[in-house]
Amino acid sequence: MDWRKVTVYTSSEATEIVTAMLEQTGITGCQVEDDKQIKQYMEETSKYWDYVDEELLNRPEGEARVIVYVSENPYGDEIFMRIKEGVQRLKGMDLGVDLGSLTIETEGNLDDEQWLNKWKDSYKPFTVGNKIFVKPVWEQAQAPDGRVTFVVDPGQVFGTGLHQTTQLCMTELEKYITDQSVVADLGCGSGILSVVAILLGAKSAYAVDIDANSIKTAYRNAELSGVDKSKYYVTSGDIITDEKLQNDIGFEKYDVVVANIIADVICSISPLAMKLLKKGGVFISSGIITERTEDVYNALKSAGFTVKDTKTKDDWVCITSVKE
Repeated sequence: MDWRKVTVYTSSEATEIVTAMLEQTGITGCQVEDDKQIKQYMEETSKYWDYVDEELLNRPEGEARVIVYVSENPYGDEIFMRIKEGVQRLKGMDLGVDLGSLTIETEGNLDDEQWLNKWKDSYKPFTVGNKIFVKPVWEQAQAPDGRVTFVVDPGQVFGTGLHQTTQLCMTELEKYITDQSVVADLGCGSGILSVVAILLGAKSAYAVDIDANSIKTAYRNAELSGVDKSKYYVTSGDIITDEKLQNDIGFEKYDVVVANIIADVICSISPLAMKLLKKGGVFISSGIITERTEDVYNALKSAGFTVKDTKTKDDWVCITSVKE
């Protein structure tokens, strides 16, 4: 298997924050390289060494680096998109810590054009649940009878439908969407969940993502999938901190709120989801690794939700809760 090396540049103080974010994308191991900490360690322990290379001690200190490897296949591409979104979220947060540049550098076995062509070769149409068919725009396959078709040109944002959490959310949408449903998609990425909701019959959907690139991508995928633009609105911003954006979305008007992000954001966004929903509305939340399930349960209960159902796929969890 081919692998892509992904390096996130940060500060010494923020390596644990970046590492935690990466682990929540599905990464199982991170490598940290920190010139400052290495130099400090060498200076503090030099009396125990017979020889220390002066070049090592005197070389300029660069930013700390958190390094991970993702597979060169569509699943790895989903993880890479999650990494990019996670970094974008960190840039928008005020954590009281210098996060460094948060620049992402990649190194792989293929140049961009070769990688894209290889990715297209391996990304094939597939079904999800009982009602959904997903296919990339370059494929001509037709949906099996009775299934709606989401046509995706993913661009550079998360949401090809291959990740376990996306599929968990789609199967939950199948259960709860009716022709009267008004849907909010928080952290929409490619727009896959909100577009699928409309394809399943929802009356309308409002989608938001912190990455402005999502606006163009989500509208493009909605158009490719045959969605009436009058039923769909996409915008960008930090839904957790931007009160104007929250007011624009509107309170107590949604039947379904869906958020496929990461556990920390689900915990932070739960009180807002409660405000957005009508009484009896459901909150479908995923992007949660199994180790964080209890944290999300506690956050949902603190926000006033009643947990209704929990589904798992591999090491990922989707929690559906209700505003009673």
